[in-house]
Amino acid sequence: MVGLGLALAAAAVGRALVRRTRSLSLRGRSVLITGGSRGLGLLLAEELGRAGARVSICGRDGAAVDRARVHLEARGVDVLARVCDLGDRTQAEQLVDEVARERGGVDVVVNNAGVMQVAPLEAQTAERIEEVMQANFASAVYVTLRALPYLRESATKHTARIVNIVSIGGRVAMPHMIAYDASKFALMGFSEALRAELAASRPRIPVTSVIPGPMRTGSFYNAEFAGKQQLEFAWFALLSSLPIASIDARRAARRVVGAMQQGAPFVHLGVSSWLLDLLHRLSPSLTVRAMTVLAKLLPSSPGYRGALAKGRDVGAHLAGEAALHLGDVAARRHNESPPPGAR
Repeated sequence: MVGLGLALAAAAVGRALVRRTRSLSLRGRSVLITGGSRGLGLLLAEELGRAGARVSICGRDGAAVDRARVHLEARGVDVLARVCDLGDRTQAEQLVDEVARERGGVDVVVNNAGVMQVAPLEAQTAERIEEVMQANFASAVYVTLRALPYLRESATKHTARIVNIVSIGGRVAMPHMIAYDASKFALMGFSEALRAELAASRPRIPVTSVIPGPMRTGSFYNAEFAGKQQLEFAWFALLSSLPIASIDARRAARRVVGAMQQGAPFVHLGVSSWLLDLLHRLSPSLTVRAMTVLAKLLPSSPGYRGALAKGRDVGAHLAGEAALHLGDVAARRHNESPPPGAR
């Protein structure tokens, strides 16, 4: 028994030493975070900057990017901030090259940029789905492929990382989020295949797939809604604000940074993410039936072909409601531009 105990202790020490040798030191590293101007991306920039990384962020909204830059600089973060639409391949590739030029290379890429549309199938169009695919999937492809030569160069000197912020929507298809689901399923496939190929090559570059459930970032004010917009906003904002159903965004950011440093293959954020993924693995058909029941409970809009509208516009009347309090606080803290009524 004593011998077995010593063997187990030695194995534990060995694993700890291996993890330490593989752990990425962030000090002085060049980290590109797409969609880093608000929400989880902004919190990741904070956490990485606090650890000594030289952070580069981008976003499509110039005012939001400028506010993020001021916010990060006030906290002592070395930040390069650029306005960029990563769904445009030329802009995405130019951004990567500029970051490499200004920062002397790229050590870490965090693919976090994306948009969210909440709408029933009746309110969807091919053009809307294409837009979400470009923003959520193609942007990560453009950035990653352009960054690979820089990442390989970095990996020959020390180590490099790729982190893809996917979603539980990339594991389990949620009703009224068909465009988002499709884009995140594509991103998950890209991320897993990328990890397999880069793990088999030299120098090795670990790829981490992040699978968040609902997260308290206040991002529902920047999501887009169609169909019965106010009802769609209400259920989605509530799900993204309740403490049991959603995870605190700062806690989530710290877990992502830890997983990135260790080169973990996956990290689930929130109980709902872990449970839904487990259920889907155990019984995909049961999961689909559960989503069918949920779809029947959500508002339908037969024959509807209305425009998309931002959450801050359609949900302004709910800002400040007690049920959304945590979401409102998160929106204000995380640069999500909530309407004036948000507390």
